[in-house]
Amino acid sequence: MMKILIGADLVPTQSNYHLFQIGAVDELIGYDLKRELRNADFTIFNLEVPLTDRIEPIEKCGPNLRAPVDTIKGLKSINPHFFSLANNHILDQGRHGLENTIEVLDWAGIGYAGAGANLEEAKKPYIVEIQGIKVGIYCCAEHEFTIAKKHEAGANPFDPLESFDHISQLKQKCDFVIILYHGGKEYYRYPSPNLQKVCRKFVEKGANCVVCQHSHCIGAMEEWKVESGQKGVIVYGQGN
Repeated sequence: MMKILIGADLVPTQSNYHLFQIGAVDELIGYDLKRELRNADFTIFNLEVPLTDRIEPIEKCGPNLRAPVDTIKGLKSINPHFFSLANNHILDQGRHGLENTIEVLDWAGIGYAGAGANLEEAKKPYIVEIQGIKVGIYCCAEHEFTIAKKHEAGANPFDPLESFDHISQLKQKCDFVIILYHGGKEYYRYPSPNLQKVCRKFVEKGANCVVCQHSHCIGAMEEWKVESGQKGVIVYGQGN
């Protein structure tokens, strides 16, 4: 049986930079969680920080996050196969911060999606075959300060006129579709009526699993089934 573990928002911070820099995996996540992650067929996290040693914060409301490049040692030690980059912090250190993050992930051999040099790159899904099952991962974020545009780098924006079509197209290529949606109300456990409507529409368009990140708290969960027989699990928040 295929086993995929989806982790939530992940950010090395000043309080634990050292542990990431030396790859102290047991201190970072503990033995039991390390074992679970290493026994999984595929692991997914939201990397909510640019990896760069240059400090070039953009103008925005809220904090401008950054983690040193050498924290990749600790990130890699937790056994990530894939990082979503579609979030409201991935462009906190400008275009260079995003480009450097992508270079570091390429060097580390970790897959990613949800951000790019322009909108066309940012919207591309990630497809992987696990035990003969083709899995498609689509990452998007609500509009804040880091959204990609036609000729500008950033995260893949959720667009009700485009994103649902992207899911339908991805479902035609894959057996199982996962949506990582970065949005919702921070520190609130329940979806707004609009967020619930969006996530249910993702299922109707072919998603098997929809995970909302960004709320920084454990959220509600539901199984949504449509008349066609298509059904999916929706998680409205995972914490950190």
